[in-house]
Amino acid sequence: MRDNTITSNTPEIPAEEWGPGYRLWQAALALLAQRGPEGTTSLVRMASHLVIILLAVTVLWLSRVQLPQWEIVEVEAPVAQTQEAAAAPAASASTSVIVQNTLVRAAVPLTLVQERPRMALITHTVQAGDTLYAIADRYGISAETLMWANNMELNPDLLRLGQPLTVLPVTGVYHTVAQNDTVESIAKQYKAKAADIANFELNQLNPRNPTLTVGQKLVVPGGSKPPVVRQVKIYTGPIPAAASRGSGRFVWPTSGTVTQGYKPLHRAIDIASGRGTQVKASDSGYVVAAGWSNTGYGNYIVIDHGNGFQTLYAHLDRFFVGAGESVAKGVVIGLMGFTGNATGSHLHFEIRQNGVNRNPFGYLP
Repeated sequence: MRDNTITSNTPEIPAEEWGPGYRLWQAALALLAQRGPEGTTSLVRMASHLVIILLAVTVLWLSRVQLPQWEIVEVEAPVAQTQEAAAAPAASASTSVIVQNTLVRAAVPLTLVQERPRMALITHTVQAGDTLYAIADRYGISAETLMWANNMELNPDLLRLGQPLTVLPVTGVYHTVAQNDTVESIAKQYKAKAADIANFELNQLNPRNPTLTVGQKLVVPGGSKPPVVRQVKIYTGPIPAAASRGSGRFVWPTSGTVTQGYKPLHRAIDIASGRGTQVKASDSGYVVAAGWSNTGYGNYIVIDHGNGFQTLYAHLDRFFVGAGESVAKGVVIGLMGFTGNATGSHLHFEIRQNGVNRNPFGYLP
């Protein structure tokens, strides 16, 4: 019988000599041939595992890719081009596209603009409740500047309703040019710099050749004046018979709110309350003055306590004692008001020792 078996002349290669691809295929077949509780490994299950591995590799690869950074450049539309687009509705389509695609800077309603310094004089009209320090703080200058500009050296704390006050734009002195004045002499007088006076815009001077005119007003930035010391004298007249003598321990002369304390330009304290509030003697003594003052105090009382101290009570609506009368501590001597240079109902209270004003807070309980 004829044998139909076809034999190949190619020599058979042992399995051990196959390449890595064959071994990988055999390993996959062996894995699929494994049996478990559910039989052979499902192809769907293997495929799902491979998909998860593929997704993990893809995420890792994408995380290492750096995306390009896009920058939007603001381009302001040309004014002429914008006007042409608005004036000519039938303009070319290309012009319209350029205008519409242009990024225009939007308005910022809360833009912070640096405040420009004031370079003009202001006239402030005194109103109820105004004080020298409050007005100065409102305009950003010193109280001394306000006092010097309005000739208030003798009574800096005494204001009257409706009084006009000149307010300088900066802290300094308002000088009236006199005969033989020069920029250098004015600067020396007020301990300021001549260049600051010559260059200050409001003075309208030529910095290279400043020319002054008698009567001309000049702002001296940073200038100052020496303080004016108010001299007071203790009463030296005859002491009334049986006059009370003070103990040196003062009490509050009235009830109310302290609206102004003891300061260089206000050597007293102000106590505000309603008109008609009782005012009492802060210590025992005898009255050396009671009446009207022409220096701004209005109705006032001065009590000498016989031990070097005097107390002063000003802006009274009424007073109930007279000069030479002996008073005891705590006795009602008048009623609070706003007579004289005052902008509201309050008591102006001073304590003087041997003619020198003292801070009442150091003597009151």
